[in-house]
Amino acid sequence: MKIIGIEHIGIAVKNIKEASPFWDHVLQISHSTTQDVDEQGVITDIYDTGQGKLELLQAKYPDSPVAKFLDRRGPGIHHICLQVEDIDEAVQDLKSKGIQLIGNGTSVGAEGYKVVFIHPRSAGGVLVELAEKT
Repeated sequence: MKIIGIEHIGIAVKNIKEASPFWDHVLQISHSTTQDVDEQGVITDIYDTGQGKLELLQAKYPDSPVAKFLDRRGPGIHHICLQVEDIDEAVQDLKSKGIQLIGNGTSVGAEGYKVVFIHPRSAGGVLVELAEKT
């Protein structure tokens, strides 16, 4: 598995419209896109630093993973996403090493990336997303 770099850091927020001015106006990070990723139950607001992105995550549904995270922990860093060269190869490599993945394989995430999540139990308590730009 080849890691290309840090793709983004996911930040859970209760309300994107209330959270975004800090990133957009105070820090003046370039806003890239806002997307509805229904499969993951989130609205994303993406800011590109030029050397990695910040992804604000607002829950769409009360039972979505981000909603549950916010209920348990409140707003804050939700996950780190690493870009990989070949996600299918990465999944096979992780499975061969006994790493627990979330779900039944890859799905399509924000910006059309092919993604998979590694369970925090297998990553020292950190939710890790792997993404391949398609």
